[in-house]
Amino acid sequence: MNDGKTINREISWLHFNERVLQEAIDPRNPLLERIRFLGIFSNNRDEFFKVRIATISRLIKINVKYHPEEAKKYKGLLAEILTYVEDQELKYTAAFDEIQVSMRKQNIFLLNEKEVSTEQGTFIRKFFQLKVRPVIFPIVLDKFEGGYNLKDKAIYLAIQMTDSKGKIKEKQALIQIPTDDISRFVVLPKIDDKIFFMFIEDVIRYNLDDIFSIYGFDTFAGYILKFTRDAELDIDNDVSKSFLEIMSDSVKKRKKGLPVRFVYDKEMPETLLKKVTKKLNIITSYDQLRGGGRYHNFKDFMNFPELHKGHTFKPQPPVSHPDIPDNKSIFSVIAKKDIMINYPYQPFQHTIDFLREASIDPQVKSIKMTFYRAAKKSRVMNALINAARNGKIVTVFIELQARFDEEDNIYWARSLQNEGIKVLPTIQGLKVHAKVILVRRKEHGNNVYYSNISTGNFNESTAKVYSDLSLLTANQDIAADINNIFNLLESRYLPPKFKVLHVSPFNLRSFIITKILQEMRNKRLGEEAWVMLKANSLVDDKVAEKIYEANEEGVKFKLIIRGINIIKSGIPGMSENIEARSIVGRYLEHSRIFIFANGGNPEYFISSADIMTRNLDHRFEIICPILDVNIKKQIKELIDIQWKDNQKSRSLDNGKINNYINPSGKERKINTHDETYNYFEKLNKQ
Repeated sequence: MNDGKTINREISWLHFNERVLQEAIDPRNPLLERIRFLGIFSNNRDEFFKVRIATISRLIKINVKYHPEEAKKYKGLLAEILTYVEDQELKYTAAFDEIQVSMRKQNIFLLNEKEVSTEQGTFIRKFFQLKVRPVIFPIVLDKFEGGYNLKDKAIYLAIQMTDSKGKIKEKQALIQIPTDDISRFVVLPKIDDKIFFMFIEDVIRYNLDDIFSIYGFDTFAGYILKFTRDAELDIDNDVSKSFLEIMSDSVKKRKKGLPVRFVYDKEMPETLLKKVTKKLNIITSYDQLRGGGRYHNFKDFMNFPELHKGHTFKPQPPVSHPDIPDNKSIFSVIAKKDIMINYPYQPFQHTIDFLREASIDPQVKSIKMTFYRAAKKSRVMNALINAARNGKIVTVFIELQARFDEEDNIYWARSLQNEGIKVLPTIQGLKVHAKVILVRRKEHGNNVYYSNISTGNFNESTAKVYSDLSLLTANQDIAADINNIFNLLESRYLPPKFKVLHVSPFNLRSFIITKILQEMRNKRLGEEAWVMLKANSLVDDKVAEKIYEANEEGVKFKLIIRGINIIKSGIPGMSENIEARSIVGRYLEHSRIFIFANGGNPEYFISSADIMTRNLDHRFEIICPILDVNIKKQIKELIDIQWKDNQKSRSLDNGKINNYINPSGKERKINTHDETYNYFEKLNKQ
């Protein structure tokens, strides 16, 4: 669809990251949470350059010789993106400056190496000797070769050493900032009620004379730099290797990928900049080279220390599900009714307990499970290992191609194999993004299956901050469909027919389009006709086209899309029946929920899939119907809360993109995440 009816996906993604930046700017958020939103914004932007900018740069290079018009189109898009990025950088800097002002009002002070007192300097020298010096390894640039060996995620200090008397020829060096070993933030001793902290690179700057004392220089200066590499994996087709070996090799190669962005302190002398870029083999094209501020890698702000009580969100400890008592078998509960767990409002521990019970239950014979992103220290994985040690047949699919999680997943694949667990081979070029667990249990001599279908990863770390739905069910038709998925992953035979689930890459798009067509027919018949879609992204052109067609028929659409949304909503004559919003706040909205009016008898579905071409055509994904009446009611109530949000919701409608949805008149203030937590607290007390 290229007729001006949709928003470019890259530009829409930048709109999303702007919403994250709005959270850093928003004074209603606690001070330290605002700092952490700066970190999230920075981390998002780094990944955007690693993936999307790298892709556009490759498309320019591929087309520049034989398809110059295509190359010109991509150059224009890149220029538009970089203009937007520069504008966001200005807002980011202003936000950081304003936050520092607010911090100082709370007696929290950020110091650089030139602002410390004599007493603080003594502390910094001692801290450096004990903690920092053992983990830094300076590289003198005189004879240095092999710039591609420098780390992608790291930041470096480029050091200029000079002799004020001019007797010694100047030298240059690089020091990697050791954030893998030490916190980026060094807290200094309090003075009265004042709190002081420094960036670790300023601690190093303060000690440059000590680091390079052997050379006899008396003047030192350090300038920050970082570069972002192309994150695309170059996967070979060596048939003599397992895919696990191929992926492991590919991840190692990616660490030497081409730089797509080189950012440096704009105060760096030109001679030092030229020396560094030459030694690092940095080719200055497509804005790879960009001058910036004194500090970079603000993603470290995501782990900013809690320097002062009261400057973070009020704790919201997970509320136990009222139908899952501590002293009762989870299987006995699920056998009677479907259970929906809502993370992070309800504990991920319920999922771990489900697996732990399965691992020791003598009636459980087998466990099958898919993983897309596993936690580094995964209790879920440990439960599976324990199950295997207890004689259960355990089969696991770990997606080795999950971007930026390949190394962790490779580690776990090998760990499980070492325990004798069957790890299904990855399908090259086709990611398994569905999140399912299937437990086979013997009951009265028969096989009875229990399933867990989740919109999010089985990952205890992300479950603390990602808002997801996880369905536990003893529905045997659903279990049969999940078993067919595992049979397909294991045997690679022709795709089976599914009774209840809808599965990509086979029929997800056609299912969504069929449901929209159903609403169009119902509208023509004068019946209730509307659609509610909640997803991370809506990008697929074919689904978008069908939404526009349904709009013309008068079908109402409510879209809650956290990230990329290509639909231009709210335009008379084109999309006047479509409203689109995005919620960005304390938790990351991650659940996918699709609701169709169905002539007044609404149908509810949850999914692992976003409405993106890659998810519908190149991934194993699941759409699962919600059959339990009480769970349908709960989902409706939770979606109603989100649509009524007037604190963290932004419009995505044309001409209003990223405008806050504000309360009107005496309308009660509704924050989705606080309201939802209160909802589950009340539910648990009933």
